[in-house]
Amino acid sequence: MNQERVFKVLLGPHISEKATVLAENQKQFIFKVATDATKLEIKKAVEQLFDVKVRSVSTLNVKGKTKRTARGLGKRNDWKKAYIALQPGQDLDFSSNAE
Repeated sequence: MNQERVFKVLLGPHISEKATVLAENQKQFIFKVATDATKLEIKKAVEQLFDVKVRSVSTLNVKGKTKRTARGLGKRNDWKKAYIALQPGQDLDFSSNAE
C-alpha cells in the first residue's frame, strides 16, 4: 500500500470513555477511518504508521444523527470506526509518535 493511501485510511484516533477503558484493559484502540477502507488496509496502515503488530480489526459504520436547527432538520455525516486489537506485548502510544 502506498504512503498516500496510508494517510487517507486513518483519519485519527477516536477518544471517548469507552475507548480509554478498552485501551487500558484489553490493548484495543479505536480509530476514525475512511468509509471505503477495508480491514486489510486499516491493519497495514496501523502497522506502518505505529510500527506495531495488529492481531485483529473490527469495523463499525456509525450513522449520522438527525439534528434540529433553526433552518429545519439537518443530518450529521455517516462515518466509520475501527477497533484495533494489538498482539500481546505491543503497545500504542500517541504522545511519543507526535515528535
